[in-house]
Amino acid sequence: MFPDPQNINDMKSSSSNGISSWFTTLFKVWRREYSMVFSDIGVMLFFFFLTLMYPVIYTLIYNPETVTDIPIVVVDQSRSEHSRELTRMIDATSSIEVYDYAPTLDEARRIQNEHKAYGILVIPSDFGKKIGRGEQATATFYAEMSLLLRYRAFVSSLTDVQLAMGAKITQEDIATIGLPGQSVSGTPINSEAVMLGDPTQGFASFIIPGIVVLILQQSMLLGVTMLAGGSSERRRRNGGIDPKAVPAGPMATIFGKTFCYVSLYLPICIYVLDIVPTIFHLPHMGQLSDYMLFILPLLFATSFLGLAISVLVTERESSMLVIVFTSVVFLFLSGLTWPRYAMNGFWTLVGDCIPATWGIEGFIRINSNGSTLAQETHPYTMLWLLAAIYLICAYLACRYLYPSRRRALRPGI
Repeated sequence: MFPDPQNINDMKSSSSNGISSWFTTLFKVWRREYSMVFSDIGVMLFFFFLTLMYPVIYTLIYNPETVTDIPIVVVDQSRSEHSRELTRMIDATSSIEVYDYAPTLDEARRIQNEHKAYGILVIPSDFGKKIGRGEQATATFYAEMSLLLRYRAFVSSLTDVQLAMGAKITQEDIATIGLPGQSVSGTPINSEAVMLGDPTQGFASFIIPGIVVLILQQSMLLGVTMLAGGSSERRRRNGGIDPKAVPAGPMATIFGKTFCYVSLYLPICIYVLDIVPTIFHLPHMGQLSDYMLFILPLLFATSFLGLAISVLVTERESSMLVIVFTSVVFLFLSGLTWPRYAMNGFWTLVGDCIPATWGIEGFIRINSNGSTLAQETHPYTMLWLLAAIYLICAYLACRYLYPSRRRALRPGI
């Protein structure tokens, strides 16, 4: 027997109507979520104020990126030609300034304790004699460790002075035995440091490109979970039904909300990832199209993650407890402040489950090193994989972990 053409047409019509109805429901959820966002001042603070202001505030805090003319105190116990030359060379660097001379180390410490200087250079009495005899001379430097930027400037400048003075002394010594000075004017191997991605060696140029990605993730998670907390409160007040919810299946609800959040964050991403680095002259080599396409799966993964963990949020304020305390942990696990290869397997696995980890890794390479999207396939693939995993988690949470909510939903996906 052949199937009845009328039945086939009815099945096609029913399927077409079902798909059309699903998309109509999705757009209703999308539109409803827009109204929920713009009617909630707390969510607007997380979605807009936090993402618009935090990158600027962080960048201003870390500017200027390098420190110059850091005052130090010199205790010159040698009072020789070489000790005075060492002091002059140190004072001539851009990072260090000789603030004062002290007769003793105790006096130098008193000046440092008054915060008039942040380092002490002690040149021993035999400094000039050892150099004159061709022996290795040693000078001691004490650095205050209250600010690592100052310590790094000290180490870098003192190392340069040490190498320059050592080369000059070697040249003078060889010249005294009759060899021309030009023959030893250079070093056997010339080395030059090229700082990829951070030519100024500034702290803001190093950390801000990673922090802005983490800000995008955390702000979206805070807003999504706060909206979920508000929905939980309304269900408790109305016998398990949210009067503002759109009757929709789990997948229509998830995608409708996600499209709302992603569409709101796309222009924010342009501001955070493109305009802020341009304003503050941070490293900015990548193409806008590359890192916008790269950041797209991060937004989807973050939205799905927020909807999946919404089951933990029963009140609006709970979102702060669930999300805020994780910011420092996520920053550490991203590898920005501590290399991921130095972590043990457990923490590396935890970091792999965080969208910002792969977002920070790929965005820094695109933004600071000029990589293309095609060269960052691994973090890009991992972001889409996390998006798929968290979509499944969000679906299971929406379908099975909210039994009271299902009374307000129609059957379907």
